[in-house]
Amino acid sequence: MHPVVLDTDGQVIDGRNRLKACEIAGIEPTYTTYDGDDPAGYALSVNVHRRNLSKGQIAMITAKAGFLSGQSECPPSGHSSRFLSGQLGISRGIVSKANVVLQHAPDLVDPVISGATGLNDAYTVAQETKAKANSDEVQIARLREEDPELADRVTAQELTLQGAWAERKARVEEDLRQRRVATGLLCEVLPSLAQIRGTRTFALYDPDLAPPGRAVTREVIQHAATALAEIAGVWKERDLP
Repeated sequence: MHPVVLDTDGQVIDGRNRLKACEIAGIEPTYTTYDGDDPAGYALSVNVHRRNLSKGQIAMITAKAGFLSGQSECPPSGHSSRFLSGQLGISRGIVSKANVVLQHAPDLVDPVISGATGLNDAYTVAQETKAKANSDEVQIARLREEDPELADRVTAQELTLQGAWAERKARVEEDLRQRRVATGLLCEVLPSLAQIRGTRTFALYDPDLAPPGRAVTREVIQHAATALAEIAGVWKERDLP
């Protein structure tokens, strides 16, 4: 009644159980070749329609199979929620709900597929889980990863969570400011120093013309040499060009 369907490469895309039954019974199965351009979509469509499934179950099976738009960077065969809605006769809203359950309540995916849990009930749980992602507890855990000292102060009730994030933001901004200043200083000094290497600039130095407090002495040169050695070490450690 239903031939085993192969793709153009001879791979089974529908009828694996029928093929196995024929092998057990010693019967030569009949084959047909799918000549369309979407074997994955075809296999999914014929299988879900062959089973007595609710639309919620169909949507959840589809989501679990990884066909929903947004579940991966490159969904198989380029399937989108619009395509699946048309192929499987389910609304995009149901597809979207299944997607949310897959992302935020994965432990309910199989119960929805088996029929033990309705998609709407699972979706409600998934929404609650998603909302908790922004709860104080989650925020403290995130803060602890970024700045354990601030997280400890929040736990000790020395600082509010809002105040801790404000201080964290200020620390990040100050760190960025310092990095900008340091980068600007190094980019201004070192390239200029490198450019005068091998020239007569050093021989032309006149201490009487040096700005107050900026005279170049042997001590200054020694400190500069030490600084260059330290810079070279840091660049090697950070694997910078």
